Amino acid sequence: MDTLTSMRVFRLAVEAKSFAAAARRLDMSPAMASKHVMHLERRLGTLLLNRTSRHLSLTESGATYFEHVRQLLDELDDVESAVGQSTAAPHGTLKVSAPVWMANPDFVGVLNDYRTRYPDVRLDLDLSGRFVNLVEEGFDLALRVTNPLSLGPALIARPIVPVTFHLVASPGYLRKAGTPADAQALSSHAMLGYSMFPSNNTLEVEGPRGVEAFKFDSALQTNNESLLRLAALEGMGLAFLPKWLVARDLETGVLQAVLTDYRFFGTKIYGVYRHRKYLSPKVRTFLDFICEDPRLR
Repeated sequence: MDTLTSMRVFRLAVEAKSFAAAARRLDMSPAMASKHVMHLERRLGTLLLNRTSRHLSLTESGATYFEHVRQLLDELDDVESAVGQSTAAPHGTLKVSAPVWMANPDFVGVLNDYRTRYPDVRLDLDLSGRFVNLVEEGFDLALRVTNPLSLGPALIARPIVPVTFHLVASPGYLRKAGTPADAQALSSHAMLGYSMFPSNNTLEVEGPRGVEAFKFDSALQTNNESLLRLAALEGMGLAFLPKWLVARDLETGVLQAVLTDYRFFGTKIYGVYRHRKYLSPKVRTFLDFICEDPRLR
């Protein structure tokens, strides 16, 4: 057996805590993945993994070996990436995690143009909205609205584009409930909230009089921004939504922005990836491409 492949199988099995997950990543059977690890154990003369029907765990020798293997494979990948940047066009599958609200026409247009320029890159996007583990789940990149200081030393966060949020409602809802004149008036409105809202239902916004805090009641709570948009279109209440998701609704008038002189959740979207000396060509070109595209401004 190829020892280098066996080392990759071992690393992925440890990170994913599963032979089956490692096998899927490397396009082999779970039985073959297990054989690769046994090959390493025979070669080293020691047990690397404790195995049960539901769980894998490192032995003491396995933990030491894993740290060395991870460093060796990272360095090998860095060497290949460094060479690839000057000798190879981007290729392979680029696995990306992104927020649900990036399922919008502008972002799809960016993806199409990127594929036109780099046809050898296959795009695999997860827009489930969940907070993925880049290493364990095999993602190359995550696009996140996040605090980069909270990521830890193993990850790098590159700022991509600013993200503007609007407070929106349907014309029907505003006719029925009235248009709020200031932030304090929001306490009497039906609010459509999601996970960025604090658990005590108190929110701070920046307006003409500085920072104001107001309390609110959620008529609907969800972690899916697309559902919030549909609820706003139905007239269920007011929702804070990213500009990318509602730009066309505001243009056509099916949603209206309120309190436009207030600033809501002004932040940035970051490209988050594993700390590496060299980025692979597919990750580097994708980040550069979306940073430069004016549609995402």
